[in-house]
Amino acid sequence: MSTESNPQVPADPAAAARLRIVLVGTQHPGNIGSAARAMKTMGLTRLVLVAPEKAPNTESYALAAGADDVLAAATTCATLAEAVADCRLVLGCTARSRRIALEELAPRDAASRAVASASAADEVALVFGRERTGLDNEELQLCHAAVHIPANPDYSSLNLAAAVQVLSYELRLALLAQAPSLALEPRDPPASHAELEGFFAQLAETLDAIDFHKGRAPESALRKLRRLFLRADLDAREIRILRGVLADAQRMAMLAGQSSRR
Repeated sequence: MSTESNPQVPADPAAAARLRIVLVGTQHPGNIGSAARAMKTMGLTRLVLVAPEKAPNTESYALAAGADDVLAAATTCATLAEAVADCRLVLGCTARSRRIALEELAPRDAASRAVASASAADEVALVFGRERTGLDNEELQLCHAAVHIPANPDYSSLNLAAAVQVLSYELRLALLAQAPSLALEPRDPPASHAELEGFFAQLAETLDAIDFHKGRAPESALRKLRRLFLRADLDAREIRILRGVLADAQRMAMLAGQSSRR
């Protein structure tokens, strides 16, 4: 399914470039292509393959669905140790296991730690094991912490590419969290008490001029409008705009009155 791209970009593109996805012993070439697609949708580009059973092929490119550049740039290593030799942080994605005493992280916590490390100029790897057996003990020993996706315990089988997608998404969120908020138009200084009172006085005059109250006492409506505009926390420029609108309304009311008297 195609979705519209998120226009936001990470504040530090270099941090994203220091994050690598490492696939160990992948058995099905199609899963490599699907993983590349999962990565590209989340802005990740570095894919490392460790001793895949089959090299990427036409099926890989078909399932990459446009992420050909990620797949073509993938590097291949003989061992996990080689693939992560320059990394300061290595996180192994695995089912819960008591075989190796590793700190266990939820995907969001793992992504936050990974992005923080990458933002500090460290190389970071997220490692995924074989489709059927995952990472072995020796490979887990090379990891600094384990990442566990809290899937349904009654059906916890998660496709390799789906697992990559989950972690890539969390990395994306963590990267975007560092991005500055969308630029907002600078605000003028808050309206002063005198500016607000001048506006409220003109508002009362304008409501009278357009016969808004229609014979009813104006006090209740003016109190409600005062509360409404005070909640808006208007700045000086906004007051000027509103007073311009009121001035035009007063002018039109005056012209209408003159026309009706002719």
